[in-house]
Amino acid sequence: MTRRSVVLPFLLTNLALAQDPVTIALENFATGLDSPVDIAHCGDDRLFIVEQAGVIRIVSPDGTVSATPFLDIQDRVNDNGGEQGLLGLAFDPLYSENGRFYVYYTAGSGNGTSRVSRFTVTADPDVAEPTSEEILYSVAQPASNHNGGDVAFGPDGMLYVGFGDGGSANDPLNNGQSLTNVLGDIIRMDVSGETGYTLPPDNPWAGLTNDTVRVIWASGLRNPWRFGFDALTGDLWIGDVGQGQQEEVDFWPAGDNSGPNFGWRCYEGNIPTPGISDDCPPADSFVPPVSVHTHAEGWCSVIGGRVYRGTEFPRLYGLYIYTDYCPAPYYAIRPDGEGGWTRAQVRASNGGTGTSAIAENSAGELFVSNASTGTIKRIVDQCPMPAPTITQNGDQLISSPADSYTWLLDGEEIPGADNQVIVPEVPGAYSVVAGFGTTCQLTSVPVQVNATSIATGTMSRFTALPVPAQDRIIMNGVPAEAVRMELVDMAGKQVRTVNLNAGPRKDIDVSDLRNGNYLLRLIDATGVVVDKRMVQIQH
Repeated sequence: MTRRSVVLPFLLTNLALAQDPVTIALENFATGLDSPVDIAHCGDDRLFIVEQAGVIRIVSPDGTVSATPFLDIQDRVNDNGGEQGLLGLAFDPLYSENGRFYVYYTAGSGNGTSRVSRFTVTADPDVAEPTSEEILYSVAQPASNHNGGDVAFGPDGMLYVGFGDGGSANDPLNNGQSLTNVLGDIIRMDVSGETGYTLPPDNPWAGLTNDTVRVIWASGLRNPWRFGFDALTGDLWIGDVGQGQQEEVDFWPAGDNSGPNFGWRCYEGNIPTPGISDDCPPADSFVPPVSVHTHAEGWCSVIGGRVYRGTEFPRLYGLYIYTDYCPAPYYAIRPDGEGGWTRAQVRASNGGTGTSAIAENSAGELFVSNASTGTIKRIVDQCPMPAPTITQNGDQLISSPADSYTWLLDGEEIPGADNQVIVPEVPGAYSVVAGFGTTCQLTSVPVQVNATSIATGTMSRFTALPVPAQDRIIMNGVPAEAVRMELVDMAGKQVRTVNLNAGPRKDIDVSDLRNGNYLLRLIDATGVVVDKRMVQIQH
């Protein structure tokens, strides 16, 4: 490329721009389980895995499955149908003090009865007491499918339980739109008392005296197999299994107890249910789904996931990650900053049939169970390395180190620009796609370049090396009038001031500063900035 004089007046600092594409990998964690359908934690570093037949097992942080069950209630669990069995587990927010936890399972024979029960742990923290069961809520099931089965504590300390619509096609009893039974609903209970439960006074229908079931909190659901609360915000995400055409993901904000109705049986996903919707109110009467996937795409039973709030994979932070029971991709949803949502595929395959749950450990890291393979896998960032950054050195643009480089101008590839360093030829937004290994390609935040003649005096007259800097920045060609150096971070905070001695070369210690981009300014005796440039620190 022909060398030209340029000046880089600023670097965009919205790091969200550098997060695409995000891809996840599934890392083997535990094996040898029997139809695991749910994952929970009690606040420590153990995982508790629900096996559908009626057993809860402990998995240690190294993936070892305990030989002794935490709880074994196979003698009272009916798992004869594909959607029956021990289905959900939640630990009391005060579990470390009271040792109480809650399960959802199918009891009895035939279609059975869905049961929500409380148990307690023994003096051995790895063993619960099967005889401690206290049955809190029971619902007779008209069919063996659409049982729901998830239980979770919300940020308000209340226990939420999801029930399916009772089975059969098109919800023939219209349970989803009825408040006279809990089928097709999520209920909300206060279980903080010594025994039983009480009705939260702020439940949406707590004050009614008719035949409305006052423990209902949300309605219009077909089969909310897996739902979960954002560990940071408390917002609720629901994976509601569809019928024959669409799978949907629903969202409801924390603290709103106004009684959301998600539309089933009037609507499946975002389409009217054939033969039913003629008797239904318009679509804007219901809470619309955040995302839908069609059966034509290969989806069959959405598996609601979690919002990643761990610390090991910063690029995943804030993403709601979910998939399907059938072979399908993984997707992620995040707010778009304008009151809506953006959705992106983050993995091309979930590994085949059987994905049954996605949940977090106490540190916010995500795990996924597969009922068909009897495995637990960990969700990780397939490309955990930092996205590339661009720095300026004279009239050069320099990418942070990678295995390969593809430079872009205004989003279009620059032919032949495949080195770590380029000299821009024309003004515009320059970015670099950095390759790492054979699978990872990450894109930098763009840098705006404005063509300027050296004669204007706006060209930086000094260099700052190395690029990126590690523990020290070495400056050469510092103008004589500069008496002070300042480093300013991307939030505008001054983080380092150094008085400059005579001589064109300066050596500045930056070993204590965080990785990132900084503005390096040279100041004269009157306080005027005589030169500046962007520098990158990466230890």
